[in-house]
This record gives sequence, C-alpha cells and structure tokens, in this order.
Amino acid sequence: MRRLLRRAAPSREARHYHLRMEEDTDYRIRFSSLRYINDHVGFRGTLKSSPSDFVVIEIDEQGQLVNKATNEPVYKSSEILPEPNHLAKKRKLDLQNFTFEDGSNQDLNTFTTCSKGDQNHQSGAENEEAINEGPSKCEEEKADVLGSLLDKETNELLNQFAHEIKEELNSGNKLIRPSSSEFSLGRILDKNQRAILHSAIRQKFPFLITVGKNSEIVVKPNLEYKELCHLVSEEEACEFLKYLDAKQENSKFTFKPDNNKDHRKAVHHFVNKKFGNLVETKSFSEPNYNIGNPNVAITVRFREKAHKPRKRSLECQERKVIYTAFTLQKENLEMYEAVGFLAIKLGVIPSDFSYAGLKDKKAITYQKMVIRKVTPERLKSIEKEIEKKRMNVFNIRSVDDSLRLGQLKGNHFDIVVRNLQKQINDSANLKERILEAIENVKDKGFVNYYGPQRFGKGRKVHTDQIGLALLKSEMVRAVKLFLTPEDLDDPVNRAKKYFLQTEDAKVTLSMMPEFKVREKALLESLHRFGMTEEGCVQAWFSFPHSMRIFYIHAYSSKIWNEAVSYRLATYGSRVVEGDLVCLDEDIVDEHFPNSKVHLVTKEEESANTYAIHQVVLPVLGYNIQYPKNKVGQWYHEILSRDELQTCRFKVPALKLNVPGCYRQILKYPHNLSYQLMEEHDVDGKTEGSLVSEALSLLISFDLDTSCYATVCLREIMKHDV
Repeated sequence: MRRLLRRAAPSREARHYHLRMEEDTDYRIRFSSLRYINDHVGFRGTLKSSPSDFVVIEIDEQGQLVNKATNEPVYKSSEILPEPNHLAKKRKLDLQNFTFEDGSNQDLNTFTTCSKGDQNHQSGAENEEAINEGPSKCEEEKADVLGSLLDKETNELLNQFAHEIKEELNSGNKLIRPSSSEFSLGRILDKNQRAILHSAIRQKFPFLITVGKNSEIVVKPNLEYKELCHLVSEEEACEFLKYLDAKQENSKFTFKPDNNKDHRKAVHHFVNKKFGNLVETKSFSEPNYNIGNPNVAITVRFREKAHKPRKRSLECQERKVIYTAFTLQKENLEMYEAVGFLAIKLGVIPSDFSYAGLKDKKAITYQKMVIRKVTPERLKSIEKEIEKKRMNVFNIRSVDDSLRLGQLKGNHFDIVVRNLQKQINDSANLKERILEAIENVKDKGFVNYYGPQRFGKGRKVHTDQIGLALLKSEMVRAVKLFLTPEDLDDPVNRAKKYFLQTEDAKVTLSMMPEFKVREKALLESLHRFGMTEEGCVQAWFSFPHSMRIFYIHAYSSKIWNEAVSYRLATYGSRVVEGDLVCLDEDIVDEHFPNSKVHLVTKEEESANTYAIHQVVLPVLGYNIQYPKNKVGQWYHEILSRDELQTCRFKVPALKLNVPGCYRQILKYPHNLSYQLMEEHDVDGKTEGSLVSEALSLLISFDLDTSCYATVCLREIMKHDV
C-alpha cells in the first residue's frame, strides 16, 4: 500500500499528458501524478484511521451547520395539508401580489394587463401605428420588471442578445447557430421570480423562448416566430405570440384581413400544427365588406379545455405529496447504502429521497435530506431501528419541496491526521514543515481537483468508465462494467463473477447480499427485461436520475482533473492568451453562465490583467466553450481519443442532459484552524513503559460546495491521503 502513496516518476507524469494514454488500472496511481500549485515540501501522515477522525458537516444555504438542533416543531400530517385553493396550479402567476426584494410593491397592474393581453387582440392599422411610435408603455413596464429582478449587467447582456437574435432572425439566414444562440440568466432560486422572468421575457421579446434547467433560466430563439414571419408580418407574429403566452381566458386574436384563400389556408395549417392543442382557428368575413371583395380574417381563440381549471376531489386533495426534511447522521456508511436502507424501512423507493450532495463513506457525516410521501411522525418512528445501522435522523420537519444537488453553501470539516512524519530525505523540523504547508495553502489555495472518491474505490472499474459507456449509449457494456467483480473472494464479488459468466440475473439476485441495494435493483430489472440493449436501458432506470447522471459527471470530472494538471504543467501560474477567466469574484459554485466567462486576449496577458485564481476550465457538456490555446486543443484530442467527437452530452434513452459548467482551478479553505497534538503509546505489559511518541494534526476548515477536503489535504501534505 505504501507504494501507492508515493509520487510517480517524472517519466510517468510525462506519459500522463500524452494523448495516447492507456486505460487506467488504478486511478489512485494516476491521481498521485496530478500537479500541485504550491512549492513547499510537505509531510506525511495517516488519514481516516477511524470514521471519527473525519467529520463532515454540511453548511446550508443560510450558512448554518446542519448538525445544530433546531427548535422547529414536528407537524402532524393533518396540520400540514395545504388549503384547497392552493392545490390547483395557477396557469399564470398573480403578478399583482409579487413583492420585490427591496420590499416595495411596484405598480404591476398595467404589466399584468399587458402580459395577458386585451380581451380581443386585433392586428390592424391602429396596432401598427402603436408599434411604429416606439416602445409602448407596456414594454417599458416589462423592462422595469426585468430591471428589478436582474442586475444591470445581465439585463444589458439580455437586451444585446435579443437584439442580435432579432437581426439574425430577420436576416433571412436559413439556420440559426444552435450552440451559440443561448443566453443564461444563471440560477434563480426563488420560484416566483423565475415565473415572472419567464413571462416578462417572452412578453417583451416574443421572438425568444425561455427554458428552465434546475433553477437556471436559459433564453433561446423562438424558431416558430421565424416560420410565422414567412406567413404574416413581424408585428402580427409578435402580437400573436404574446397572446399565446398570456393565455387569457375567453380572449381571441384576429389576424389582418386576407382575401387570398391559399394563404389563409397556410396560416390555418401553421397555427393548428404548432399550437392546435391550445387554440383553434376560424375564418370570418368582416362586418363591413363588399360582396365583390369580401375581407376575410382568421380569428384564433383558446380551446375550452386549455384554460378550464381542473377540478380535484377531496380525496385527491388529501393525497397531496408530503415532503419531510431531516438531518441524516451516518457513520462509515456509503450514502446510497444509507438511502436504500431507509427506503426499505419506510416503504418508499430511493428516488423519493433528495439531497444537496454526496458525502464520504469512511467518516461521520451530517447532511440535510428531504423525503417524499413520508410524514414526520413516520420517519421519527424508525429512529431506534436505524441506530443499529450507525445512522441517526433529527431536525425532522415538514417542508414544501425537495432538495436539489448543489443546494448548499459548502461543508465544514474536522479532521485528524495521525502518525505525522517528514518527507523521505527531509532533514528539516517536522513542526516547521507543517506550519509552512498550512500557511502556504491558506494564502495561495489548492488545485481544485475532484477527489479520488468520486471515481470509486475499485481497482478494475471506476465510475468514470461507466459514465463513458453511457455517453456512448453502450448500455450493455455499462451494465457489465457496473457488475464487474474485484479480485476478492466475498459474497458480493462471487455474485458479480457468476453474473458475468452466465448473465443469469435471477440466480445472481439470490446470491447478492441484501445491503447491496443498487446491485439488487439493477438485477431485478435485468431479470424482468432481459440482458438486451433495451433491457439494460430499463435496468438503468432502476436508479434515480441523480445516480444515473453521477456516472457521466464522473467521466467529466476525470477529464477536468487531467485538463487542469495539463494546464499547470504547460503554463504554470501565468494567465495566458486563450485562457478562460470568471469575471465574477463572488462565484462560489460551478453553475455560472457563459456570460460570466471571458477569453483572455494577448493584450490582457501582457498587462497581467488577471490572476491564476480567476482561471476556470470547462467541465464537459453541450453548453460550454473551450480555451483557445493548447489546453483547448488538448480537450478536443481527448474527446477524439474517447470517440466523443460528435457527442452532444445527451443520453435521450436515459433522459440525461449534461449542459456542462465551469470550475475554478484554484480554491481556498475558509475559517482554517489547527492544533498539533502529541500522542503516547504505552506498553501494557510493563507499567508506565513508553513505547513510542507520535504527532497528530487536528485541522478544521470550511470548503465551498463541490470541493474535496482530501484534495485540500493533499496540497497541504504534498502526499496522497
């Protein structure tokens, strides 16, 4: 084992960056060759001698440690059912009741009227005049709403994006750039604000559409607008799309009179093809027409069922989904194993649990979780049973919704590193080395690698290999990789070995131990659907979405680690032309929009405009840009090596979409404190006889979300932990 902890020889490190890199046999060996950012000597020590030496406490979005007991009461299920008038989803948000963050209720009455449209929309001469007069009062008010919810820079970028898209749509070009024609407003955590932004943007810019992705709002061109503009005027197209978005009950929209029957037929066909489930069209002659030259206009109105609210019975109301939040404490337990055990005890499935992030196995961890369809009382009733499994639940309370991955501020760590020693052939004072190392990382940060635990502890197969197979839609191969045994003779690996030899899911299922929840769920599906491509697709659906996408994220994470190490080996700490930098100093997570990312110019490199801590690299996905230097070239060659040149980072069969993101290459520990402790081992045979004296380090710090304590310690110690 000691051999694995040594840094690899330079020749191996050079081979690491070579693009014809061979498949790993043990990712931990290659992890040891990743570059450092600091130049201190470091020291050695033993981490995770016991789970109590590694304590992880989640920090929630309010900055509070989740292991603190709260005074919130446990509500009975009968008390938490919402009032009946809250049950049916409103088609459009009541903007008049929206309160802005500054505490002032702005006058939204006119905006509400404009967004819903008049009872009867007519596209005629009066309307045209209004458009030609310049921005209407309604448009100005929509701009006010956007200005209230978006910062000045984002608002300006949105307007610029809209202007560019409008020009492109009107240019007559056949195709719109699919990848670059997106603009992200970033993550908007407040659901009401998201609803208002969606509506305000579509009303102000009807040639745009908005899409929600995990609380992020992405703005795109409305291709239906361009198609409609081939049939009617731009003004009519805009007004019609506004009318559709407003969805006002009993309203109708009338196009300009049109005496060309074939043209009217084309408009009818377009509207019914695109929006037939929502509206219906009819042609009417205008009241004042000449018999020889009738004015016929197309009128559009909403179908009855499109705006009639659904009636719910009392029984349906009582079945309103219940969400219960709690803090989970676990010791020396993998999180999926913990969730699987809880699911069995509570009679639900693992996908009914949601959480903000994964936690270490060999540790004592505290994290916030939310479970669906289980009351607080029901969860509280299994407390005694789960204690036997080294778990505890507390802070149990009713909430309104589930959790999302990344919905936390970070994590707090209390860590003991034992058996501290100097590096081999280092003659300096050990305590001075420790002090130097900690202060260095405190001031200069650490390389923000994904930790080796993200790739699994197996020697034969790692999670990133499964992710690559899924990205290539090799479903059978992905299943076989997941069920590949290690060279160990235990029930789990015997069952896996039997399956690969026979593909008999039924017998393998009987051999697999009960605690292997994921493996058993997969095998049950394979037994039902068979070991075919389609059968394996169904088997992957036995995992919750968060687990399916975890494997693809593991592949992206592995490539990111290698990219950062290559970048540091190639350019060091210099910020060079073609680097990507984040323009927002306050960014703490990976999910920031392309608009926050800037490509460094030659002039900015010469002027040393940016520092290394501002540099970001893309985590693979369909909505990212690459550096324009040797690092960008490296990315493309790696994708070519892995046969992903044309990969769009979407796996439709598994309902997986990976937009990608940007990750800062350096991070810093916060609130760092430490203490050196001397421990004495006593010989029990001889009373008072001292056998050895060892030095241990107790270190505490906070890290931002998606940062790894083991990676921070690796930089401090200059030694794989």
